Amino acid sequence: MAVIQFILALFLSLSDLTAGANVIYAVNAGGGNHVDKNGIRYIADPISVGVASDYGQRFNIRRSPPEDQILYQTERWHHESFSYDIPVKSDGDYVLVMKFSEVYFNSPEQKVFDIVLNGQHSVITNLDIYEKVGHATAHDEMVPFTVKKGKLKIGGETSSFNGVLSMELQKGAADNPKVCAFYVLQGSVDDVTPLPPLDLLNKVDDDEEEVDEEEQEEEEDSLDDDDNSAKKSSGSDDRKDRKIKSGPPAINPYAEDNSSLILPIVIAFSAFIPTLVCLCRL
Repeated sequence: MAVIQFILALFLSLSDLTAGANVIYAVNAGGGNHVDKNGIRYIADPISVGVASDYGQRFNIRRSPPEDQILYQTERWHHESFSYDIPVKSDGDYVLVMKFSEVYFNSPEQKVFDIVLNGQHSVITNLDIYEKVGHATAHDEMVPFTVKKGKLKIGGETSSFNGVLSMELQKGAADNPKVCAFYVLQGSVDDVTPLPPLDLLNKVDDDEEEVDEEEQEEEEDSLDDDDNSAKKSSGSDDRKDRKIKSGPPAINPYAEDNSSLILPIVIAFSAFIPTLVCLCRL
């Protein structure tokens, strides 16, 4: 378990794998300015459509380093589709990194939506955050793209490009679309700092649950031992009480009995009184 926790801590403490200088645009959706542990400078949410929410601040977001929890705790959502315009002025290879966490629903198929770039490229369909990672857990989606000579290339698709990348969060099969934060990095997917693997995080959670169960069992065993000791002590006291309160004391056969001396005295006194009377008459 200690090894797993060390590896997880190493993932969470990795820095400078994503150089802030290579990030051309970053937004903390629904929140304010923030500089993350890699030096990426997120600006406050520049749009007002929909709802800016900090509901997620009541939760500790799993997979996220403590100093960057805010990037998964705030969000912008809307009853309809909405979009952000991202300036991309130079040719090159880029990666769009979008951050999500499901802090409201506690089961899959409750919030499902799509993401479309520049109105033509459906890069993510039927995104169900809970189904992917569960509740209050950080999840990143990465979309690499290339801009070259007025063209936008995503996967095998190409479209015209005018220097602005439109990221549309499109209403889908269930509830409302949303996003917690996002940034565009000039480079490749290899330049993006990854979140800790989910299976590693689940392993740590399972180990912690086992430790908690063992501690609880030990505590229960200790309480049982205390109860048994108390019962034994109580039983011993009861036996002592029964010995003390077993009835009136038995008569001592060796004790002196003076009752046998009284009768002769009474008889002698009775005989003496008539004699005394006769003497008085004389």
